[in-house]
Amino acid sequence: MIKIMKLQKAVIAILLGALLLVAYFIMSAKDISWSHYMLEVSGVLLMLGGLLFIYPIVFARKDKEGCVELDPEVVIEQPADKTEL
Repeated sequence: MIKIMKLQKAVIAILLGALLLVAYFIMSAKDISWSHYMLEVSGVLLMLGGLLFIYPIVFARKDKEGCVELDPEVVIEQPADKTEL
């Protein structure tokens, strides 16, 4: 399902944010002066991942009845106007 909804980038951003958060905790315990930069980058990545999770829902396609189509890779069959020879 993650592949179908194209959420790989969101998952990667969330995982990188979590890893940088762990790195911040380790670095702050050892009193490294620039550890707060890791916290800032972690926060940005976590917010970006959250926005990327919302993206498919906000920009989902609507069909003729007004229902939302969350699976963009499924081809919607339309009735053929011409007969095939």
